[in-house]
Amino acid sequence: MPPEFADVSVIMPAYRAAATIGRALESVAHQTSKPREAIVVDDGSDDGTYEAAVAMSGNMLGVETKVYRQDHQGAGAARNKAVMEASCRYVAFLDADDEWLPEKLERSLEHLEGTDNVLVAHNYYRREQDGTETIIDCSKRFSGGGDPYVSLYERGYMPTCAVVALRAEVLDAGGFDTKLGVAQDFEMWLALLKEPGTRFLVFEDALSRYHIQRTSITGRTGQRLDCCLRIAGQYAPELRSRPGSSLASLWFRIAAVHFEAISAYRSRGDLGKALGVMLKFPASLLMLTAGAMFGRKRPREWFIPSR
Repeated sequence: MPPEFADVSVIMPAYRAAATIGRALESVAHQTSKPREAIVVDDGSDDGTYEAAVAMSGNMLGVETKVYRQDHQGAGAARNKAVMEASCRYVAFLDADDEWLPEKLERSLEHLEGTDNVLVAHNYYRREQDGTETIIDCSKRFSGGGDPYVSLYERGYMPTCAVVALRAEVLDAGGFDTKLGVAQDFEMWLALLKEPGTRFLVFEDALSRYHIQRTSITGRTGQRLDCCLRIAGQYAPELRSRPGSSLASLWFRIAAVHFEAISAYRSRGDLGKALGVMLKFPASLLMLTAGAMFGRKRPREWFIPSR
């Protein structure tokens, strides 16, 4: 009996991923619930990424694989291109240097189909360069009660490789912010889920593997701090209609991203930059608090390109 294919389009941006994209696509092909299509957008690579993706297209066990190429514009633009080309009801995100465990889509769809959820995600394995793995428990950040959107804003982290969402909702939200160098995924989830009453779920199964690469964006500490502060200020007004103190949530978020940056610099022995982040904290707190108290909600830009 031929396999049944789920109504899912896999969204895969790729940049200089010739060495890993085969592994990523193979993990898609071996899903217990196979997606109907996988859409790869090569973001201006110069290492044979496009050719490696095309070479895999004949080994996808029935999963239709479409490979596109664009000038280097960043992962957000590549994801937006793939979402536009997608034809399925659901979009599942996977970067070309990560991979899924075989039951990822099957378990995700159990929590998505027939529910009011517009997005589901799950826990994941973080694999270091030395081969060691750690389970990252994202679900616990949403299990303490209270408004899950506030939890997402304050401390939530859903890795891109864990998320499956309704394509129409991603389009309606405007796609990924191409002006952000990093943290585009976090901003996208905040935009997608900002309307009160919008439901999402982060469940406990660890079903994807996030590979730490030498060039991983987790290493771009200063840029990540700046982008996360911008996002914190942008979405602080959305918290006014939520339970609890919006200012307390903003202060928590500002402190969290500064602490993350300080810890990253200290782990690399860069104490000068760690001290610089500590000194930056009061100014960030003052500036973003003023913006939250006196700023207004602003319409989000539209980043999905027209055909």
